[in-house]
Amino acid sequence: MSGIYVHIPFCKQACHYCDFHFSTSFGKKDLMVAAICREMELRKEELPAQNVETIYFGGGTPSILNIADIEQILDQVYRHYKVSSDPEITLEANPDDLSGLKLGQLSGSSINRLSIGVQSFYDEDLSLLNRVHNAWEAAECIGAAMTYFKNVSIDLIYGIPNLSNERWLDNITRALSFKVPHISSYALTVEPKTALKKFIAEGILPDVDDEQAEEQFRLLAAHLEKEGFIHYEISNFGKPGYFSKNNTAYWQGKPYLGIGPSAHSYTGPTRSWNCSNNMKYIRTIGLGLLPSETEVLSQDDRYNEFVMTGLRTMWGISLTKVRTGFGVDCYNHLMKESQKHIEKQLLIRERDTLLLTKKGKFLADGIASDLFMVKLN
Repeated sequence: MSGIYVHIPFCKQACHYCDFHFSTSFGKKDLMVAAICREMELRKEELPAQNVETIYFGGGTPSILNIADIEQILDQVYRHYKVSSDPEITLEANPDDLSGLKLGQLSGSSINRLSIGVQSFYDEDLSLLNRVHNAWEAAECIGAAMTYFKNVSIDLIYGIPNLSNERWLDNITRALSFKVPHISSYALTVEPKTALKKFIAEGILPDVDDEQAEEQFRLLAAHLEKEGFIHYEISNFGKPGYFSKNNTAYWQGKPYLGIGPSAHSYTGPTRSWNCSNNMKYIRTIGLGLLPSETEVLSQDDRYNEFVMTGLRTMWGISLTKVRTGFGVDCYNHLMKESQKHIEKQLLIRERDTLLLTKKGKFLADGIASDLFMVKLN
């Protein structure tokens, strides 16, 4: 099994918290779509004899593409790769792009899953984040999307400055009212070189309150699990049968191909990434070359990634796989370093598996870093 990720590097405007690669100028969109299609052709030998089970349009804002653009890219996937008979094909979308006409067009295409970037049902939060859509558009588009698509996910953000627990609970309630089968929710992170970072540094906005973010994470998990959602990954909740196949493949270490500027690819032994410059990407692809760099992952790198991704999921870290796949030294290191977190009731060992407790889930990244193999120079 493998997947293909397509990065669409365009957005109508910059969200204050975003550090992904994108441009707000659409003048080169047609050239970009052509380059993305050409990159697939240049890399058609990279997934030999592997079924492509997932195709994911991310960004940026893929929903700014028209239906002809989307079908052109999908045609290239099917032309150059072996695609399974029933792939999961996801389009990330912003509410302001999902008109009734656009939803009708998408439902008539091969797209079978929508991931809608709602973030909040309150205009105050959306304005702070500099989202293009408003709360009314968010609610309208979800209701409409559910009439066209069975598999719809929405994104929410918690830990926003000035977001009270009461308003956060109302966001959760509103999300549940649409009967969507999947919700992804992320703590607001203050990334370097973002407008949010600048506003906090200048005192325009208060800093993110980690304690409140943790409390809102626990409120989210409790409410969604009560409604029948399975907390299958730290930031992801799905009804049975509606887990994201694309993201699950990432966390389980399956190979994937990243197409487009800034996109990353993973084979297991190697990781590669494309340049984060639209014109350089277009020019290089036009010369029949790949604008990418590749690194060969060491055993410690692969162990660290296995620990980080496994720990975030409901499936945890297989101790047998650590021992057989990475050796006795990694296994002994994991057993030693995990003990203090077990004693703090942040981790639990169930037979062959190391899992986060409910208490430990919000601290997943810090716990994972403690379990990493780090070579001291």
